[in-house]
Amino acid sequence: MKVTLINTSDAGGGAPAACMRLLKALELKQVDVHMLVQEKKTGEPCVDSISNNLAGKLKARFSFFYERLPFIWFKAKAREVRFAFSTAEFGADIKKEPDIQNADILHLHWTNSGFLSTHNIKQLFETGKPVVWTLHDMWAFTGGCHYSGDCFHFMNQCGNCWMLRDPHKNDLSHQGWKRKSDMYKTAKNLVFVTCSHWLADVARTSSLLKDFRIETIPNPIDTELFSPKDKAAARLKWNINPKSKIILFGAANILDRRKGITYLVEALNDLKKNYQETDIIEIVLFGKNKSFDVSLLPFKVYEMNVITSQEDMAALYNLADVYVTPAIEDNLPNTVMESLACGTPVVAFNTGGLPDMVDHRQNGYLAEFKSAADFAAGINFILNSNKKNELAENARKKVTDNFTNEIIASKYMDVYRSILKK
Repeated sequence: MKVTLINTSDAGGGAPAACMRLLKALELKQVDVHMLVQEKKTGEPCVDSISNNLAGKLKARFSFFYERLPFIWFKAKAREVRFAFSTAEFGADIKKEPDIQNADILHLHWTNSGFLSTHNIKQLFETGKPVVWTLHDMWAFTGGCHYSGDCFHFMNQCGNCWMLRDPHKNDLSHQGWKRKSDMYKTAKNLVFVTCSHWLADVARTSSLLKDFRIETIPNPIDTELFSPKDKAAARLKWNINPKSKIILFGAANILDRRKGITYLVEALNDLKKNYQETDIIEIVLFGKNKSFDVSLLPFKVYEMNVITSQEDMAALYNLADVYVTPAIEDNLPNTVMESLACGTPVVAFNTGGLPDMVDHRQNGYLAEFKSAADFAAGINFILNSNKKNELAENARKKVTDNFTNEIIASKYMDVYRSILKK
């Protein structure tokens, strides 16, 4: 069984990390697996790039800007949605790449930002090879948005998109929907996999995917790398006060609309105002931060910026007392799984794929959706619990029982075998 995973990149975000982890998990099961990307960023030997030289890299950059800039300049309604909508009108023809030609199964992941257009994906369907498509967001069944917010136009044929400057019945989102509808007509042996039950349920309501087979398989994680370690040593590594109660928050871009930083600001101020013993609370913040004013947070803040090392990420989870994610739209965020694997409880809103990982008051706290007051109550519950060891053990057990490399690779192999039989 030869499998080719297809993703825009092999590093630099949630989908690349999840795809790379699946590659490693499949390798442990002796699967002949490769990963094909637009531009390779790691030294992994089983990752191949369509842009191996300077000319290829320049072409990749051109593809990215050609795909993004027209939308940003002429179509996007507001700054916060500039990267929340992908037209996929421009990309690369990869059907003759050796990794495509030699594969028994093509396994799509996240292919936007100028890597594959809808036409290029259609070309892959037309090879006749079985295709598995892991969805890391909603894009595969919308007219272009990655997360639809309160919009349900994907249940019909999109159009009148709230992200567009000039929404109307036949706008860019409806045109994108029509291209995808045409694309799927050529798919004869296609299975969709969602990382969360929430995304599977939403996909089944969509006009584009309602007639396809949809499975739910979470992302895998290395439970040896992300594991409980000495908290004092972790704090010493980062020069963090050993006596403080540490709240950890981070994202690839902490100002991403979906990540809910405004709710965190409100919740932390509520925590400071309405709960006792908050003088020893401190915040550790990681991820890209171009303009967020950390003085809005009512506690001392340690800014770690972008963390590229997984070992460093594991250390951050281990030094924290609680990891918080006030995301209002999310699938199955790697950060939550990583935190739980390290035995650090998580506070999150009860939305999206978060309930697949966070068990309320067992390994964390699921706050009422968009309620900053309940989010603050959740943080207080974790920080002042008299069952901290039990919370930590439950957090770790949730991951080892459900998300290990062995478990996830076996589930994917079952899917692979089922479509090869057709």
